[in-house]
Amino acid sequence: MTPIVPLRAGLRVAIMSDETGWHTRQLLRALRERGCTGRCIDLAQCRIATSQAWHGLVLPGFGDSLPDAVIVRGIAAGSFEQVTKRLGILHALREFGVPVYNDARAIERSVDKSMTSLLLHAAGVPTPPTWATESAAAAQQLVTRESAAGRSLVLKPLFGSQGQGLQRIGWVDGVHVPLPPLEGAYGGLAYLQRFVAAPSHDWRVLVVGGSAVAAMRRVSEDWVHNVARGARCEPQSLTEGRGPELARLAEAASRALDMDYAGVDLLPAGDGAQVIEVNGVAAWQGLQRVTPFNIAQALVRDLLDRKCPGLSLRRQA
Repeated sequence: MTPIVPLRAGLRVAIMSDETGWHTRQLLRALRERGCTGRCIDLAQCRIATSQAWHGLVLPGFGDSLPDAVIVRGIAAGSFEQVTKRLGILHALREFGVPVYNDARAIERSVDKSMTSLLLHAAGVPTPPTWATESAAAAQQLVTRESAAGRSLVLKPLFGSQGQGLQRIGWVDGVHVPLPPLEGAYGGLAYLQRFVAAPSHDWRVLVVGGSAVAAMRRVSEDWVHNVARGARCEPQSLTEGRGPELARLAEAASRALDMDYAGVDLLPAGDGAQVIEVNGVAAWQGLQRVTPFNIAQALVRDLLDRKCPGLSLRRQA
């Protein structure tokens, strides 16, 4: 009997991104190397039209058909209604059997920092004490109590990224800093995380398919260690020194949120480390500079080999 050999040649993969650039070029090249065709699509341009096709979705460039797989690279900010529709497209694709990497459920868990903190805590992953409340009075009482104990808190936008909008409040450098107004950038919500003083760096660990594959130290004189804010990238081993512990914690964090791939941020805390955030649409340009293998190739390989093994079958003599 002629064996059936799984081939991935000819698969059409949609890269969902609100902008094209270095990351999408890397993914398109990695897909071409595996014989696949990649197409960049903005979820804002996708729509639901139940009269047009059996599945009711309209994805630019795919006509009445659906992609064989989807890589989510970015989702543009928008109104609650707009973001709900965009995530709804990803939910629908998964329900129709299209592998989505990461899918909407994982993105929802990671983009909502309060849910991330809750799931990490429930899974026993070390993470700083965290609070989320809509009550400005309750938040101010918390800030006052922490300040009286000589501690500071970090106020973060619930859906923020790249270190934007972060403020230290409470006891900061010998002065009490009160809670600022929560309107505007904070959306009327106080998401507060106990401040962990890092000496000069934090870590970003990339987890792909459940395994930590690359890491870096982000070194900065600022207390916010983001590459977008000027932090310097340095290589971090995952097999020597603190590497095995970082790998274990990052993998546990990714597992707690059920991620296909994740950028896990950790801070030194005493003799150990604590997970601060888990990113479901993690950028990797800085990490690539200190990583010996091609990260986009690793992501595409995991997508195709782990999530698409049964696609595009044909008989070979």
